[in-house]
Amino acid sequence: MHINNNFKEKVKPFLINNLDIIYFIIILSIKSFNFNKSISPTYFSYIYVSAAIISSVVILGSIALIFKNNTRTRLLYIFNIVISVIIIIDTVYYRYFKDVMSLGVVRNGFLLGGVGASVKELIHATDFLYLLDIFILIPLLRLYKKVDRPKLSFIKRFAIFIIIFAISTSVNAKKIYDLSVEQPRLISTMFNRIYLTQLLGTIDFHVLDTYNVVSTSLSNMKKLPAERQNEIKTYLEKKNASTGAEKFTGDGKGKNLIVIQVEALQQFVINQKINGQEITPNLNRWINKSMYFDNYFYQVAAGNTSDAEFLSNNSLYPAASGAAYYMYSSDSFSSLAKEMDDKNYYTAALHGYKEGFWNRNVMYKAEKFDDFYGERTYNINENVGLGLSDKSFLNQTFDKLKTFSQPYFAFTITLSSHYPYDDVAGYAKGTAGEFNSGKYENTLFGNYLKGIHYTDQQLGMFLDKLESSGMMNNSIVMLYGDHYAIPKNEMPSLYDFKGIQNPTDLDWYELQKVPMFIHFPGDSNKSVNHLYTGQIDLFPTIANLYNLPNKYMLGKDMLNSTSGDVKFRNGSFTDGNNFYVSWTNTYYNTKTKKVIPSTPALEAQKNTTLTELQYSDDILNHNLLKKFMQEDSESKSSK
Repeated sequence: MHINNNFKEKVKPFLINNLDIIYFIIILSIKSFNFNKSISPTYFSYIYVSAAIISSVVILGSIALIFKNNTRTRLLYIFNIVISVIIIIDTVYYRYFKDVMSLGVVRNGFLLGGVGASVKELIHATDFLYLLDIFILIPLLRLYKKVDRPKLSFIKRFAIFIIIFAISTSVNAKKIYDLSVEQPRLISTMFNRIYLTQLLGTIDFHVLDTYNVVSTSLSNMKKLPAERQNEIKTYLEKKNASTGAEKFTGDGKGKNLIVIQVEALQQFVINQKINGQEITPNLNRWINKSMYFDNYFYQVAAGNTSDAEFLSNNSLYPAASGAAYYMYSSDSFSSLAKEMDDKNYYTAALHGYKEGFWNRNVMYKAEKFDDFYGERTYNINENVGLGLSDKSFLNQTFDKLKTFSQPYFAFTITLSSHYPYDDVAGYAKGTAGEFNSGKYENTLFGNYLKGIHYTDQQLGMFLDKLESSGMMNNSIVMLYGDHYAIPKNEMPSLYDFKGIQNPTDLDWYELQKVPMFIHFPGDSNKSVNHLYTGQIDLFPTIANLYNLPNKYMLGKDMLNSTSGDVKFRNGSFTDGNNFYVSWTNTYYNTKTKKVIPSTPALEAQKNTTLTELQYSDDILNHNLLKKFMQEDSESKSSK
């Protein structure tokens, strides 16, 4: 009994004196566990992530131990607020992007002024439970401030800090090291942020992310070694080497090229009905008159629509974090517009939204477009969704195309079907009247169906006008979707629509296809191409059709390739037969839909994917195309 009382006499003061640090470790660990569970829908293990999460929280908390009692408590309180806010941001970001926020992505915040409604749609009231204890603590902290706690000297405080910091850092470092062994290059490239967070927790991820962003920025200030530059150039030359006789080569010579990038158009709506009504009757009709690619994937990253443009116009991958349109607008590019311009084509980009959005006004100049027709060049006479309606935009675009000097390349981007699809009244202005989405009425998914039905009507009228006016007779038209329409938190509705039960990550990826078709004059070459392809392949395909240089492309010519090869920014890839999902490090057979074991051949494909992504990053980070093109010019002049 005496021993028990003696124990209480020692433990009770210890608990009271260190209540702030104990509470901090417990509450932040709980918040971190809860967040990790929310981003790990298929598998979550407290045991597996506990060491990384708790040790990272202890490391952060140990820093406060250096300071005196009241200062320590205030600092822990501030740490709690900061981490809680970061978790809320990551939660909201994950709902839309199925990813976590990176420091590089923060730069995009300056470019997204027009999508406030999207953010409002994604935030849930329950997200703010992460901040509940912050407010509850306010009166309790005032009481705790009055507690007479022993005042330790700086030497003792520092010694305690060193011991706790060293132990927790050792545990944390071991988890990070084990992961680096299990997944080589994962931490150095940060190619799979969600997988990292699932295994290490949000604090570790953001520390590693910050380190990588800073170290990469410093590395980019240094000149890339000549051997590395030659390695990349040799890889590009081999990848784009001619294979002999090519199909469709030069078929576009002298013809106009009209490329239409459609906002949030996904393949799952094509040839589908709801309540007996076709969702996209006009696109369905034009697909039957064209060469249709039914395994075409979007490959965007944080830059979304701008990434789709970047992939399609440059055949390079988007930035590892942040938006390429913002980060690399001072680079030199062997872009589609530049190469078409060199062939004496007039080149123009057309989009009825703010010129500065996604930095387009700067990037289009870097890509050598002759003109950019943005919001200021359109009559904003009807708004649907974010801005100028697709109906008005496409009607005005048609009038502009009639004035263009031929031959021309027109890159056109629609807007009305933009998330969060809440302009139901605007969509109802379509010629078919109100579109009923059945059991999905008054849901985001149902509103999307209305939005894309509206856009389909406007695209149909635009394409029909091109045809009836005779402009189609001397034009090749390409149309594709830019990125996903349905964010992750709304995927259950999409699975229900498709009749998918017990969905896997492969099911999710297979739903990330977007329609893509090429319409030739006279409806020639109409067919369905089943090759697995992606947005990075658009430019190489056009290069073959129009006899453009193709030296610096990472995509493939879809009209001549026989093997599928689609790589994604997060390290996932598919060859049409197998599909690697990077965030779970899992391989699937695309035919059986079953998980398959890794093989040396699949591991080689995985390494090739990571290598190619890194080559693309090196090209952009070090502006290598400027050097390569200068070398080409000097080589020509010396002959």
